[in-house]
Amino acid sequence: MSRNIYFVLILLIGLSGCKVGPNYVKPEYKSPATFRFDTATTDTIVNLKWWELFRDPVLDTLIKIALEENKDVLVAAARIEAARATVGYNKADIFPTLNVAAGASGGNFSGVKFDNTSKNFYAYPELLWEIDFWGKYRRSTEAARAELLASEYSMRAIQMSLISSVASTYFQLLDNKSKLQISKNTLSSRDSGLIIIQAKYDYGTVAEIDLNQSQVQRAIAAVSVPVYKRYIAYNESALSILLGRNPDSIQIGIELCDQQFPPEIPTGLPSQLLKRRPDILQAEAEYMAQNARIGIAVAMRFPSISLTGLLGIASNDLSTLTTGGMAWSAGANLLGPLFKFGKNKRRVEIERYNTEVALLNYENTVLQAFKDVEDALITIETIHEELIAQQSRFDAAVNAEMLSQHRYDKGVTSYLEVLESQRQSFEAQLDYSQTRQELLNAYVQLYKALGGGWISE
Repeated sequence: MSRNIYFVLILLIGLSGCKVGPNYVKPEYKSPATFRFDTATTDTIVNLKWWELFRDPVLDTLIKIALEENKDVLVAAARIEAARATVGYNKADIFPTLNVAAGASGGNFSGVKFDNTSKNFYAYPELLWEIDFWGKYRRSTEAARAELLASEYSMRAIQMSLISSVASTYFQLLDNKSKLQISKNTLSSRDSGLIIIQAKYDYGTVAEIDLNQSQVQRAIAAVSVPVYKRYIAYNESALSILLGRNPDSIQIGIELCDQQFPPEIPTGLPSQLLKRRPDILQAEAEYMAQNARIGIAVAMRFPSISLTGLLGIASNDLSTLTTGGMAWSAGANLLGPLFKFGKNKRRVEIERYNTEVALLNYENTVLQAFKDVEDALITIETIHEELIAQQSRFDAAVNAEMLSQHRYDKGVTSYLEVLESQRQSFEAQLDYSQTRQELLNAYVQLYKALGGGWISE
């Protein structure tokens, strides 16, 4: 008899090696051979700490602080630990459970009243084991491992986005500080000009319209000063939050006009993007987890097989509890669904459709990644051209402002020409600063699109 029991146990354990449901197959995605606006095919820079290429020690420090103290990163780190614990939690279901029980009772009633009083004492460990015959718990552990992987890639994506946000906001701060200084310098210059025009008007040498136009141009510069002060405060508050701190002033390093543009960026092959972008890898891990849930749903359509056993001591007298002989019990049971109006079948269908959604989400993430790279490449290329034109406009407008002032002082031209030259010079300086900031941030967006900055030993 005991041999038959052992044979059945060995058979059940051996059969528990099967797992129902589809095994995970890595999705295949045919990527283009090259990026549309790329001229290089090597891959070196994106795997470095790319923000160091800007050679601004203050930016380096801000990014380091953000990676250590940003609240979103800390939340992501906590989620990873929770996912890691979930793997162990689910894995434990595969193994037997060992419980301990002890108790005592006495009396003359157990449904009916007896003439004699009885006592009962017992203590024993109890073994409970639901054999993972269909692989339900192993699929559950498989899903948990994939979710752990997804949470790790999610943190990488958050870190990458955080680094890009810090750099982008920092360059916006530099831009607004540059524009504030341009506005202050312009306001100072127009204050001086207005004093001269006011004196000439008082002596009757210029018309009132010249005075009014000078007042208008001074007011335009004066309006710009509080505007850029406000933008600077917004940038500093945003940066402070990214650093995980209360809103405060932010020290800057190299000024915008002295910022160096990084060298030409080798983007690598599009196929490498599938292995480098953390959001793509996260979407793939989520698809893997959802695929395992199909197996869980399929396994729930079949009966579960459980074994129970206990070996301990029991007695009607506490004094003979340890000498009254061993008490034991062993058993097995099978429990399965019989008729639930298609509920279990629908559960499988739900998970299959959810898996299809996860696969489509993965493919959409890949498409969006390619778009991000192409957009960043063309943005850098066109803003480079735009910056060259803005530089020419800047030089010409500043020179024209100086020449028109000389011409006016010599009585060769009207004051209207001076005012128009001042207006164009002011706008050209602001636009040149804006374009430099946009080009710096275009590099930041390309690094982010390529998935750079998080791969390290």
